[in-house]
Amino acid sequence: MDIIYLLIPIALIFTAIAVKLFFWAVDSKQFDDLDSAGQQILFDDEPKKNDSKTENGSHD
Repeated sequence: MDIIYLLIPIALIFTAIAVKLFFWAVDSKQFDDLDSAGQQILFDDEPKKNDSKTENGSHD
């Protein structure tokens, strides 16, 4: 039963730390744009310099 006197303050400290970290993440705009990172992989990268020759129609 004496362990309860130790576990309750530890649980409250962990809860306070978790709440503080959550509000820090919200304040630092960590959750503002959740969709663009997932859609970014769907778009092509910028063409390389070697690829631009075939796009301009000049074939060697």
